Amino acid sequence: MERSFKQEVAKLKLGEGETFHGEGILAVTKALLQSGVAYVGGYQGAPVSHMMDVLNDARDILDELGIHVESNASEAGAAAMLGASINYPMRGAVTFKSTVGTNVASDALSNLASAGVLGGALIVLGEDYGEGSSIIQERSHAFAMKSQIWLLDPRPNLRKIVEMVEQGFELSEASSTPVMLELRIRACHVQGSFKTKRNQAPRLSKRTLIENPAFDPGRICLPPATYAQEKHKIDVRWPAAVRFIRERKLNETFAGDMRELGILCQGGLYNAVIRALQQLGFADAFGASRVPIYCMNVTYPLIPEEITEFCRDKASVLVVEEGQPAYIEEAVLAMLRRHEVDDVKVHGKDLLPMAGEYTGEVVFKGIARYLNHASAIEPIITLKKKAAELLGGLPQRPPGFCVGCPERPVFSAMKVLESEVGKIHMSADIGCHLFSTLPPFDLGNTVLGYGLGLASNSAIQPMFGRRTITMMGDGGFWHNGLTSGIANTVFNKNDGILVIMKNGYSSATGTQELPSSPQHSAHKAPDMSMERALEGIGVGWVKTVDNYKVGAVAKTLKEAMTTDYKGLKVIIADGECQLERQRKLRPLVAKQLSEGKRTVRVKYGVDEDTCTGDHSCIRLSGCPTLTIKDNPDPLRTDPVATVIDGCVGCGLCGENAHAAVLCPSFYRAEVIQNPSLWDRLVSKIL
Repeated sequence: MERSFKQEVAKLKLGEGETFHGEGILAVTKALLQSGVAYVGGYQGAPVSHMMDVLNDARDILDELGIHVESNASEAGAAAMLGASINYPMRGAVTFKSTVGTNVASDALSNLASAGVLGGALIVLGEDYGEGSSIIQERSHAFAMKSQIWLLDPRPNLRKIVEMVEQGFELSEASSTPVMLELRIRACHVQGSFKTKRNQAPRLSKRTLIENPAFDPGRICLPPATYAQEKHKIDVRWPAAVRFIRERKLNETFAGDMRELGILCQGGLYNAVIRALQQLGFADAFGASRVPIYCMNVTYPLIPEEITEFCRDKASVLVVEEGQPAYIEEAVLAMLRRHEVDDVKVHGKDLLPMAGEYTGEVVFKGIARYLNHASAIEPIITLKKKAAELLGGLPQRPPGFCVGCPERPVFSAMKVLESEVGKIHMSADIGCHLFSTLPPFDLGNTVLGYGLGLASNSAIQPMFGRRTITMMGDGGFWHNGLTSGIANTVFNKNDGILVIMKNGYSSATGTQELPSSPQHSAHKAPDMSMERALEGIGVGWVKTVDNYKVGAVAKTLKEAMTTDYKGLKVIIADGECQLERQRKLRPLVAKQLSEGKRTVRVKYGVDEDTCTGDHSCIRLSGCPTLTIKDNPDPLRTDPVATVIDGCVGCGLCGENAHAAVLCPSFYRAEVIQNPSLWDRLVSKIL
């Protein structure tokens, strides 16, 4: 079900001195194998989801090395795996999206950082800011400082990323501290090459077993050990980390002839910085900059001696730091003052935005202002104004459900229900179904976290005039919803309605497998049922409905709203993710066509003579393939509805028209390829 990397994983077998060509996240995976990692876990989430997909496709390579791989139930479960490195000299790595995933994993990470590690522990984090990100605009940097976990932010170059993975394990072991490796989407998918090393079998693994348990009460997070651990962090681990970073030269300094100026940047922003300098004429095509650059591949801890040495002979420096608060900029100001380097003017958030993604344009504008080349920004402003004039402003393109998505009909049913019972309060949840908060549905009042929809509803339901609805996906159900939401609601005898979208996969993150997926890989346990879990936890009112039957869904919702049953009412809306369904169907259909076999494809359309031009069908659906076109009748001016190519035949448009008692203009057609003699005969008769 996950994205297949079966062809790419062959690159993981490359040996000493061979050349790897590919993208960043695959290079990270290769670096893990070269580092002798013993176990890897993770929870899917862009931009690092593909790391788990790669590992799942490379199980034969991993089994040969004795490496254990696990798809964890949550980020907390992934982080807790690293507990293996507390007592044993085993290198382990886990991956998940931050900061949302780091928040979920925070308890395990805090305890891990306090106890310290014997084997290297690496947390590979995907982190982004701005409109392209689906996370809360917070920073892992704050968590790294809070728990004393070292934070790497490598320059987006495959050789440097691989080096930082390898050095990250060594840094972890040298300072007995877990290490975070932060990657943006740009770094995960950057293309490049590097010379490979041979894969290392771990010292302890599934093939070389641990013989005796190790016990050290000093590594347990229980007073008084926790006080000693905290002191050890500051007195021993921190100095060891700083010493390692300096000696290994993990941060990089790029000299330039304009010695009175300087730029300090996070490693992940180096490419944006050098590109801006190239555009302004201060760097050549090969990346040689006239302005000196201090590139921080380690953003925590900072190295005061390196920073003060870089800044000492400068008139001014610019700190390029993505996100807020400005931890690095403030730290640089404090370091310079403490080391009596008082004649350097420090710029940062005064020239660059306080928050949001530092795109190429954003960095270009900030550096242009710093270098007194603000006039270079004018062509960009002029070009944008001209584009706006020509296009009349770009239309908004908010995200939405895929064509044929089984979740869209459920919200159509809710709109039908609203017409009968009035406005609905709905507590939303993380997942594809969160698109319900956007037009045309406008449903979903709050969202608090993955699987937390029902928990967020617990104080609303008893104070509302009628029953409220909560959404949850099957991914959220297995992640956190079963315990934090459903068990809590049953335990407290709360009333209310929970709709679980059973689309079969963790669809929002790339259709990874879930315990209740309709099919499983050989290394996963089959037949884990949500229905049995609900029954076991004590839910007494459970009904399953076909997502695409809008009328039936609306009827079941109304029944849940009005029943005398007191307690949690669960509606399982069952409909397989259309993307995954089409991925399975298309190869089968293509094979049948190539063999000359009969195939039937369903397509829906609109009778133009019957269509009234009211377009309520569009307002109730929002399907991208349901749109409008000019009315073919010269006496009618209102455009008519039409179904364009791309329709997957889910039937929602017709179901909506029937359930909402709209106009009967929709028709169902069957497109037959490689027709039989009977098909041809019927076609001639009709």
